[in-house]
Amino acid sequence: MQPRSPDRGDLAACRALLRGGSRTFFAASFLLPRRVREPASALYAFCRLADDAVDLAAGTPAIGALRERLARIYEGRPSPIAADRAFADVVAAFDIPRALPEALLEGFEWDVAGRRYETLGGLNDYAARVAGTVGAMMALVMGARSPDQVARACDLGVAMQLSNIARDVGEDARAGRLYLPLAWLHEAGIDPDAWLGRPVFTGPLGGVVQRLLREAERLYERAGAGVAALPLDCRPGINAARTLYAEIGREVERHGFDSVARRAVVPGARKARLLARALAASIGAPRRASAPPLPETRFLVEAVASAPAHASGPQAIAWWNLYDRIVRVIDLFERLERRERALRTGG
Repeated sequence: MQPRSPDRGDLAACRALLRGGSRTFFAASFLLPRRVREPASALYAFCRLADDAVDLAAGTPAIGALRERLARIYEGRPSPIAADRAFADVVAAFDIPRALPEALLEGFEWDVAGRRYETLGGLNDYAARVAGTVGAMMALVMGARSPDQVARACDLGVAMQLSNIARDVGEDARAGRLYLPLAWLHEAGIDPDAWLGRPVFTGPLGGVVQRLLREAERLYERAGAGVAALPLDCRPGINAARTLYAEIGREVERHGFDSVARRAVVPGARKARLLARALAASIGAPRRASAPPLPETRFLVEAVASAPAHASGPQAIAWWNLYDRIVRVIDLFERLERRERALRTGG
């Protein structure tokens, strides 16, 4: 399969999908240079459609259909879906090993099965599949293929998933799902099944949520070294994602770790301030730090290391337009916030 850039019409369809259903990524993606933003949009659109297919269709049959679509993508004959065609071009252009999206689909399959996780390690196994895989693929799109770079990208993906789980405890419970480590709940004196039958916030539950967010913070810190090693013009976008997702946990903390009665939302004005910090953090000297991958993400790092790579790393480009990009994204966040406020109030 000859690598080529995704079709402009397919890319436009991917961007439209993300504009409507993944607004934070859509806005933050403008911080990425175009050479990264476009394939990243194709990647996220495919992942989003796959997730929606599992949520909306008949569970296990949907997984089978997704595996067939993925096989066609790697055979160079994608299904007639814009996101599949665009993702096929990205797979070829950036030498993305098939093991990465296959692991993503395995994570979706675990969701369909209603799997629960006894320990943090088990939960990290899940997060590695549904989020670490996306981090690893994003690293490849940015030309970051070294084991340490991929490990840090996986750290960031896992941290983001842990933040999501901490934020959505009540929402998940009301849908019959429980992701908090069962051993932690037992240690806090909480019977998982009884609590799931009547999900209410308690102090001990807040302690479990706090414990999960501390683990996420540790991984955000580890991921910082990987962000600092990226090309300069890629750092603001990834730092923005890292900063905004970490803020979800701080918002949960501001409300006493109660994510049952309410779902934490980071206000648009605070997002704008955090984006400004992301710019400042992006132009400092790269930090030299290394750590082994999480045991649960090692298989992703090894899959990249063992795959043949023909794609060259991205060329660093002038970084002095980063300020203009930051201003543009802040303005976009503010407009999205006004629009959401108007929808909530009926104005």
